[in-house]
Amino acid sequence: MNREKGVGSRLSAVGENVPSRGLTASDSRHPTPDTRFLALAVIFIAIAASAFAQDIVIRDATILTVSHGKIEHGSILVHGGKIAAVGMNDQVTAPANATVIDAAGKFVMPGIIDTHSHTAVEGSVNEISLPNTGMVRIRDVLTNEDIDVYRQLAGGTTTALVLHGSANPIGGQSQIVKWKWGHPVSEWPVSDAPRTIKFALGENPKSSNFRPPPGIPAQYPQTRMGVEEVIRQSFTDAKDYIARWDDYDAKKKRGENPIPPRHDILMETMGDILKGKIDVHSHCYRADEIMMLLNVADEEGFKIRELQHVLEGYKVAKEIAAHGVGGGTFIDWWGFKAEAYDAIPYNVAIMNKAGVLTSVNSDSAELARHLNQDAAKAMKYGGLSEEEALKLCTLNGAKQLRLDHRIGSIDVGKDADIVIWTGHPFSTYSRVETTLVDGEILFDRSKDLAMRKQLAQEKKDRLKKESDDEAKNKKKPGKSDDDAKPEVAVEN
Repeated sequence: MNREKGVGSRLSAVGENVPSRGLTASDSRHPTPDTRFLALAVIFIAIAASAFAQDIVIRDATILTVSHGKIEHGSILVHGGKIAAVGMNDQVTAPANATVIDAAGKFVMPGIIDTHSHTAVEGSVNEISLPNTGMVRIRDVLTNEDIDVYRQLAGGTTTALVLHGSANPIGGQSQIVKWKWGHPVSEWPVSDAPRTIKFALGENPKSSNFRPPPGIPAQYPQTRMGVEEVIRQSFTDAKDYIARWDDYDAKKKRGENPIPPRHDILMETMGDILKGKIDVHSHCYRADEIMMLLNVADEEGFKIRELQHVLEGYKVAKEIAAHGVGGGTFIDWWGFKAEAYDAIPYNVAIMNKAGVLTSVNSDSAELARHLNQDAAKAMKYGGLSEEEALKLCTLNGAKQLRLDHRIGSIDVGKDADIVIWTGHPFSTYSRVETTLVDGEILFDRSKDLAMRKQLAQEKKDRLKKESDDEAKNKKKPGKSDDDAKPEVAVEN
C-alpha cells in the first residue's frame, strides 16, 4: 500500500483502497518494533501524568464553551473527574493542593467527539460471513495497544463511536468509548451510553469492491435491491420472533406449561432495534438509498439515529430533517469510489441549515487527529458561525450519541473532557498542549517531547553499546572452526 506522505491510500472497512490524507509509514495501524516501544513509553507517560481524583484548575484561558459562548481570561475547576466550576478568573477558586495549569494566551475547548471510528479494533472490523451479523459486538475485540489512540488524544479527540465495518447490510454492534490510554479496555466504554449497531448501503454491502476467489460462490446480496431485502426480511423475522415469545409469555400467565421458543441472539438484537433499545447508525452515500432506508424504517417501525458519510445528504436534507435523523460526514473527502463522486464541500452547511443534526467524523485514524480543521472548513464552505462549526466536532456529536448530558461542552457537571490548545483550535498553527479525559491528563505535549528525547538518547546509547561490544568480541582470540563445531551424540 502506497503510504507516501500526501498521496497515500488506506484500506476501507471492506478492504478497498481509498485515498488517505498525509499518511506516513508511522501511521500504520500495525506498529513496528519502534512504535511498540513508543507505545509502551507513552503508556507510562499517561499513567504518570494522570492523577485519580486530582483537583485541577486551568487558569486565564480563552474558554470556548460551545454551549454558552466564549469566556476571555477564564478558569475551569476540575474535581472528581467533573467540571466543578467555570467562569472568569475571579469567579473560580483553586482548592488547596490543586494542580494549577497556567493557560494564559491559550484556548480551551471540550474534547472532540468522533462519531465514526475503527481505531483500537483487534483484527478485522468486519464479520463478513453473513449479510446480517447483528449478533457480534465490537466491544469484544477492542485493544488498548493501538498507538492511534494516543495520537488521537494528541489531536484533542477524547470520545469515539467505534463501529463495525460496512461489509454487511446489517453489521455488528458498535461501542461508544473514551480514549483512556493507559487504562484497561474494560474501562473505555461509556457506562450509560446507548447500544448502537451499524447498517450499510451501497457498494460495500453488495460487494462491488470484493469478489471471492474462483470456485467460491458470491455472497448475497449482490445488488442494491438485495441490500434492501436483507434489511426488510431481518425485521420481518424479528417481528415473528417477538410474536412467538409474546405468545409463550401469554400462555405462561394463563397457567399453561408451553415449550419456550429457541433463544436467538441475532433476533434479540433485531427486536431491541424495534423496541428502540439500540440506535442505528447507517453507512450511506447516495440520495436514493438514503430515502430507501428512511422509508424502510418508517414501514418496519424502527428509527435511524445517524446517517454516516451521507455525501449526497444535501440533495434530501429536508427529508432527513423531517425524519429527525442526524448526519455525520466529511467536508472535502470524496471521489474514492463511484458512489462518492457527487459530493460537495457545502454538504455539512446545507444539512445543518435544513435542521439536520450534523457532525464531522473521521472513518480514519489519521483524520481523527485533526477533526477541528474539518470543522473549521464549514465556516468557509457554507458560512457557519464559529460556534456552529465548533459544535460539528463536539456538541452535535454528543447529541447524536445521546451523551450531551455528559460531554460536548464546557458546562458545570459535565465530564472533564478538556483540551488546551496553543492557539485557536481552528488555526492550522495551533497544537494541543494538554488533553484531559474524565479529569485525567492523558496527553501532555511537554512530557511527550521530553520522553521522545529520552527515548532517542536511549536508542543512541544502546546502538553504541552494541557496536562497542561487537568491536571487543572481534579483538578476542577466536576459536578454530573445528572447535566451534557442536558435539554430536552418536547412537549405538
